Amino acid sequence: MSWRLELRGVSRDSVIRGGPGEFSAFVSEFSEAEPEERGRAFVITDANVAREQAAELEQLTRFGPARPLVLPAGEPTKDLDTLGICYSWLAEGGARRDDVVIAFGGGVIGDLAGFAAATYLRGLSLWQVPTSLLAQVDSSVGGKVAINLPAGKNLAGAFYQPDVVVIDPVFLDTLPREEFRNGLGEVLKYALLEGEVLMALLEGNVAGVNQRLPGALDEIIERCVRYKAAVVQEDERETGLRAVLNLGHTLGHALEKYLGYGRVGHGRAVALGLLAALRVSEELLGLNRGVRPRLVTLMAGLGIPRQADLPDLVGVLEAAGWDKKLTAAGRGYVGLRSLGEPVLGLDPTDDLLLEALEVIRI
Repeated sequence: MSWRLELRGVSRDSVIRGGPGEFSAFVSEFSEAEPEERGRAFVITDANVAREQAAELEQLTRFGPARPLVLPAGEPTKDLDTLGICYSWLAEGGARRDDVVIAFGGGVIGDLAGFAAATYLRGLSLWQVPTSLLAQVDSSVGGKVAINLPAGKNLAGAFYQPDVVVIDPVFLDTLPREEFRNGLGEVLKYALLEGEVLMALLEGNVAGVNQRLPGALDEIIERCVRYKAAVVQEDERETGLRAVLNLGHTLGHALEKYLGYGRVGHGRAVALGLLAALRVSEELLGLNRGVRPRLVTLMAGLGIPRQADLPDLVGVLEAAGWDKKLTAAGRGYVGLRSLGEPVLGLDPTDDLLLEALEVIRI
C-alpha cells in the first residue's frame, strides 16, 4: 500500500512517498510533466546501483541532457575530490537553476549528491531515490547532506531538504545481505526511540524481515520514516529535539573512525553504539535492564553482530572525542530512560564509557 507525507522545512518542504510500485508511479508522473515544469534530470549513482538497477537508471536518465554520473561505491567516495567531480560534471552538462539532481543510491550517494545539489549554483532541486534500507529509513529523509573530511565523518555539510523522496522497497530485493543488515542497525534505533509498538513489530517479524517480505518491511519502513519526519519538522536544524536521532551515534561514529571508514558499515556501528548507550542508560537513567537483552536477542535474530574486535578501548574513546564535541548539537550524550523515552544532555564519565564498550568487545 502506498503512503505519503509532507515534511515542512524552514526554507524548503519535502514530499515523501513510499510503498511498492512508487518508483514506477513517480517515473510515469515525471514523464507526463512538461519539460519546462520539471527541468532536466542530472542523475548521480554508484557502480553497484548502476549494475543492479540498470533498467530503473535508464528510466531516470531519459530526462537528462547527459548520461548519469556513475561513481565508485563505498564510503571513501564521499570526499572532497569526488565532490569536485560532481561539480565539474554538472558544469559540463550545463546544469541550470531550474534543473534537478537525482540521488539514486544509498546513503553515500544521497549525502554526496545532496551536498552537490545544495551548493552548486547556490542550490538546485534535489530528489532522493534511496535504494538501500539505511537510506530509505534514515539518511534520505530530513535534509542533512554532507561529505567526510580526514578529521571526521560528515564534517562538511548542510541542511537542505529534498523536494521529493521516493521510497520503494523493490530496490531492497537486490541489496547484498550485509548492506541490508547494515540498514537494520538504524531500524533498531527507531525501535528504541518510537517504543514498544515498533519494537514488538520487529520481534514478531524477524523471519519476514530476513526474507525481505513486503508485508513485513513496509510498515516498519513507514514507521521509521514517520518518526524521523515528525522530529525533523519540529527541529530541522538540530537545536534541540532532533538530537535524539543520534542515539547510538556518538560511539557508533567513533567505531567507524577507529576501525576505518568503509571497513565497518554505519548501521552495524550504530547497532553496537546502541548496546553501549543502553548500558550507559542503565547506570545514569535507571533504564530497565531487560531492554538490552531484548536488543541483543533481536540483533542475533537479524544477523547483526553484537561485538567487535576492539583491542584498544582508550583509542575508541579518543576517536569519540572529536565527535562528542559536535554530536547532538552540543547537547551531550543521548540515552534512554525507557522504550520510547530518549533523554538528551547526558555526560557519562570516561570510566562509564569504557565499561559500556566492554559490552560490545570481543
